[in-house]
Amino acid sequence: MHSGPGNPDDWVTVAQVIRPWGNRGEVAAISLTSLANRFDTLREVYLFGENGPLGEEQPRHIESVWENRGRLIFKFLGIDTITDAEQLRGAEMKIPLAERPELPAGEYYHSDLAGCEVIDRNGSRIGRVRNWLDEGGSGVLSVEPAGNGEDVLIPFATSICIEIDVKARRIVVDLPEGLLEINRR
Repeated sequence: MHSGPGNPDDWVTVAQVIRPWGNRGEVAAISLTSLANRFDTLREVYLFGENGPLGEEQPRHIESVWENRGRLIFKFLGIDTITDAEQLRGAEMKIPLAERPELPAGEYYHSDLAGCEVIDRNGSRIGRVRNWLDEGGSGVLSVEPAGNGEDVLIPFATSICIEIDVKARRIVVDLPEGLLEINRR
């Protein structure tokens, strides 16, 4: 496991605590990962509040995790009462970036796409990826334009995003005619 909290860019948030659950120290949380089975093998997380790590800068051991009505229910070692669990309300569960599972070729973590420069196939800069929108299907990149204006929405499809180089922080797109104009209305 990682040696402890450091640079915020070295972490990825996998879930966020909503509230205590039951009377045995469990907490309800929402998953912030698109990997359906992400929590099946996860045994430790770091808990962060608004001002950084909660408690000691050590990982929290997950005793159990299960799903209930679309929420994840976590039981952490040493969190045994509602009062203990209340201290975790709003906390983000993070893991070191280096511990994310490797994805198959052609698949990307949404957080890795954020900040990538988007250029068209002629080399003209369109902007930078601000966010990923899950609109069903293949998803949509919300791109902060190089000039002023509203974000440009670009479908994340292989026919449009023709080259993706996360390490170089660059996405080359072949936009359908009129897509930029539609975004500027």
